[in-house]
Amino acid sequence: MKKITLVTIFTLSFCFLSGPAFSGVQNQPTAKEPVLITSCGQSPGPAIVKVVLQKLKVDFDLQPLAKASDLQTKKASGQPYSSVIIVMGASLKGMGAAGISMDDEIKRISGLIQEARNQGLTIIGAHVEGMKRRSQGAAAGDTTDEQSIDAVAPNSDILLINKDGNSDGRFTIISQAKKIPLIEVEKNMDLVAEFSKIFGK
Repeated sequence: MKKITLVTIFTLSFCFLSGPAFSGVQNQPTAKEPVLITSCGQSPGPAIVKVVLQKLKVDFDLQPLAKASDLQTKKASGQPYSSVIIVMGASLKGMGAAGISMDDEIKRISGLIQEARNQGLTIIGAHVEGMKRRSQGAAAGDTTDEQSIDAVAPNSDILLINKDGNSDGRFTIISQAKKIPLIEVEKNMDLVAEFSKIFGK
């Protein structure tokens, strides 16, 4: 009888350990439609997420400069958003084209997150451009990408990260400290499978 018990325990333990690996979570994180996609830093990242959600036929709007008032307007229309995807990643070129600074972005995103919390929306923080978009790949003294991460990641309900961009454990530390589910993908094409699980597609 002891042998059977030990074998059973070993088998269950192995299955648990070999299952899907989320940092600090045991269950699949989920979110609902419709979704607002926005940027914190005006990098090209939101375009990547847009293509993935289109492929999955997820109901979404892409507004790179979305504000808290956009969430309020949508709610007032009777068809409120259920989730917000904030794509981290700063581009000096992108912000320059929009005529804004990183301070402007942080202020806008702070207000957006507060309104999302007020409405009970799920906030997904995504960093999909890898380490090339992190400060290690930026010009000397440019910390805008790290500021983008600081503004969004600790305030997210789910973190969806290109694994290359977490090679220094930046997102793992935030995930563990804040108990936020962390999902990593090897390649951006893997985002299709992960967003499919999140939105039940």
